[in-house]
Amino acid sequence: MLRRPLGFRDWPFNSNVKPPFYGGVSDPKFPMKIETKDDLIEEILAAWKDRIGDDYLGYRGHVYRMFNFCLALHSCTEEEKTKLAIAACFHDLGLWSAHTVDYIPPSVFEVKRYLSETGREEWSEEIGLMVEMHHKVRTYKTDRYPLVELFRRGDLVDFSLGFFKFGIPPAYVGEVKKAIPNNGFHRFLIKGARQWFAKHPFSPPPFMKW
Repeated sequence: MLRRPLGFRDWPFNSNVKPPFYGGVSDPKFPMKIETKDDLIEEILAAWKDRIGDDYLGYRGHVYRMFNFCLALHSCTEEEKTKLAIAACFHDLGLWSAHTVDYIPPSVFEVKRYLSETGREEWSEEIGLMVEMHHKVRTYKTDRYPLVELFRRGDLVDFSLGFFKFGIPPAYVGEVKKAIPNNGFHRFLIKGARQWFAKHPFSPPPFMKW
């Protein structure tokens, strides 16, 4: 069971803040393994490959990098690892399932449908929140579902290209980026951001949450 971390109120973009969870690569006993092929991730993403199209390799890489960064922040149980894998696969899928920049609601819809179809309905609230809150600017504070904040931080490490690490050793971040190529994912993000701000120069994208 995850414990409520010390320093939980710290500003989330402070790269000097130590990881809020226990274990992970900050623990010298933790093996710095890099996951490059996970059966569940491969199964889920394969079903979406045609829908994602040319962006597939870029998104797949993002899923694996942020999955590894989540595992680096907390030494996970098998159940926690499964939840993180599912959330990682679905967290941005609304970009392609609904073809909208307001992609969080359709991403939540798709992951909850998957959980229902695979007999995991009891995880719907938790994993739904993991997807819904992954672009929250400030720390997500909860005692009930600490994986939500873990997931937010893991995504931010990759989204920021490792600028924010939350205590993950820089060498490990570099090794993950080397092992799992970007394949244009951040160019895809920059293109989308330019299109949004060209039309809405004074408004943040709808997927951002304060």
